[in-house]
Amino acid sequence: MNQVCPLCNGIYEIKVSCPICYTTMKDKGALVNYLDDYSPYLLDDITHKVDGVPSYKCTHLYKCPSCNSDKRIDVNRIYI
Repeated sequence: MNQVCPLCNGIYEIKVSCPICYTTMKDKGALVNYLDDYSPYLLDDITHKVDGVPSYKCTHLYKCPSCNSDKRIDVNRIYI
């Protein structure tokens, strides 16, 4: 069985409120996708080794459309 991020795979969404203005923040994807130009195309097995987050978590970047603040949320991977 493989562990996958439920947000990256569209299994469910998480609603996050901005801590500054309380607007609903937008999920901008996994943080590892912002490491370099090729990160979005790498396998999870590779990116797990460079992001410093335990392999059972996927860190997502959330951004507020109103005040442009951002927040990182750790999501537990699930077995499929």
